[in-house]
Amino acid sequence: MPRSRCVAAARPLLLLAALLLAALVAADPEPAGQQKTAQANDKLKIEVLYKPEECNASSKNGDMLTMHYKGTLEDGTQFDSSHDRDQPFTFQLGVGQVIKGWDQGLLDMCVGERRKLVIPPELAYGDRGAGNVIPGGATLTFEVDLVNIGDSPPPVNVFKEIDADKDQMLSREEVSEYLKKQMVAADQEGGESEEVKRMMEDHDKLVEEIFQHEDKDKNGFISHDEFSGPKHDEL
Repeated sequence: MPRSRCVAAARPLLLLAALLLAALVAADPEPAGQQKTAQANDKLKIEVLYKPEECNASSKNGDMLTMHYKGTLEDGTQFDSSHDRDQPFTFQLGVGQVIKGWDQGLLDMCVGERRKLVIPPELAYGDRGAGNVIPGGATLTFEVDLVNIGDSPPPVNVFKEIDADKDQMLSREEVSEYLKKQMVAADQEGGESEEVKRMMEDHDKLVEEIFQHEDKDKNGFISHDEFSGPKHDEL
């Protein structure tokens, strides 16, 4: 969700794919607390690998988290690692910027804490997967380290950013143009990225996947009510 997982130096593909697929903001799970292993929803598995003795603040929805992470498939194949880029990933927790498994699995976490998340496909990329990197129906494993908890930024109304003609309805053309801008920005920020190139090649497919997921009444447009990404209802 978060380029929700990129290789090379572009923004993590984890954030991009979550944005492209308009991931739903999940409900708060039960916190891991002091348990060695916890489950957020009977399927998401959270294992606390290390927790510092002192914890002055723990993560909550709305916080800006800076994480190092490594993501692998069930067969152990690594699909992304912030360590390889030597660049941690920063995002806002609980607003749909990343996959649901992250929004749920990174709550109540201390700076310096390390967790292992085993995320089922319904809390990741579902049956469709993500580009050529993550196959459909994949269970993902992440080892995550919380580097910093920051203040929340001003809310971003993604619906408003996409809705170029301000008619409260998102057309395929508007979604397509928004995605192109995001991909170009990612490519310029990170230099040459094979992952961004693959996302660009799959652009039309991504637009159709978004509409299959978001256009609930199948009228060819995504209404404000249907849109499941960040919108903040500030219309």
